[in-house]
Amino acid sequence: MKTIKIKGLFTALMLIIGLYTNAQNIELSGFARTYEGILVDNGSFGIVQQTLNLNFEKRGEKVAFKANPMIFMFNSDSFDFRMREIYMDLYFENFDLRIGQQQIVWGKADGVFITDIVSPLNLTEFLLPDFDEIRIGVIAAKLDYYIGNSTIEAIFIPQFTPTKRPAAGSIWYIQPDFPATPTFDWTQSEIDPSLENSEFFLKYSAMTSVIDFDLMGGYTWDDNPTMHVEKVFGMDTSTVPPKPGLIGLNITPKHHRLTVFGGSFSTEIKGFILRGEAAYYNGKHFQTTDPTAVDAIIEKDYLNYVVGLDFNIGPVKLSGQFIQKYIIDHNDLMTENEINNMATFLARYDMLRETLHLELFSYMGLTNGDALIRPKISYDFDDSFSILLGGNIFVGDTEGQFGQYGDNSMIYTKIKYNF
Repeated sequence: MKTIKIKGLFTALMLIIGLYTNAQNIELSGFARTYEGILVDNGSFGIVQQTLNLNFEKRGEKVAFKANPMIFMFNSDSFDFRMREIYMDLYFENFDLRIGQQQIVWGKADGVFITDIVSPLNLTEFLLPDFDEIRIGVIAAKLDYYIGNSTIEAIFIPQFTPTKRPAAGSIWYIQPDFPATPTFDWTQSEIDPSLENSEFFLKYSAMTSVIDFDLMGGYTWDDNPTMHVEKVFGMDTSTVPPKPGLIGLNITPKHHRLTVFGGSFSTEIKGFILRGEAAYYNGKHFQTTDPTAVDAIIEKDYLNYVVGLDFNIGPVKLSGQFIQKYIIDHNDLMTENEINNMATFLARYDMLRETLHLELFSYMGLTNGDALIRPKISYDFDDSFSILLGGNIFVGDTEGQFGQYGDNSMIYTKIKYNF
């Protein structure tokens, strides 16, 4: 019965789309994709996903409109509808105004988010989705004011949207190791929409014959909640006889304000592209292991930066990045390291008249000795149809960002039809 309903839903949806776009002269594009991944550890399916992505666009001289809904179907009976973007563009002589739900991409880094913090992330599948799909659209008003080769971009976001995390039961959900039974209170994790709770961002960017650069600032909320932990002491009845001790934890997730400023640049030096990006975060809350604190949270600032180099060796495109996070005035009781180093590496080779693509992308956790290695090969049968075979290989220390997913190494395939 579910299969019949699903087929009927898709048939009705495509019929409505076809009639509407023809009647309104709206441009329709998108893709249909099937995506399956098999876990190397036990041979079970880690991902069974069907996707329909639709782009509706209509452009005029002074006004444009775009809507980008996506429908995900998991394991043949579970739907996830996402409106990635739906907005209007208004064009004026010296500035443009975009109003509605939109994805905003900042910075020069590949695969990491330094100044690219306006749109939160959907991490329900960790960092595996394509990066144009991992960002969550925010309801915002964005103004771009043009001055010669420079642009001033101002963004107002009235309603906060947090990072989306994996649900319990997902292979990407990591159960925290608590010393006692926790009780969660999520009531303080909500941010009510108001002018006082709004987010503001400002960026100045310029393109010159020597260098492209931008400077940014933001008054925002931390997309990831801080887990405020209140320790509950009493008589531990698990011992005989009962003894006084820690018997429970009251955990209250809260989002805190952050002030962020930074910038990025890119320039060409004798065939090499040098890129850099940095941001200073003020007001970040970190957890500690302080045994005397009722709520072991400490507020610190930190610096996050990346330096990258892109170049070619013959037909092979190569790129490398070094990323560092440095916590200012670090406390020894903090659970996070004072310095965390990471690197990325990308190699890509296009052949057979750019229809066959070989690629290797890797995250390397230098501090924790772990990595995510992502080889893939894809072939474009024509402009509309392609097939991809790849792997996600997690290695290293289980305490690391990537090593903790050691059981989730998989091989996968994506078959995609663009229209």
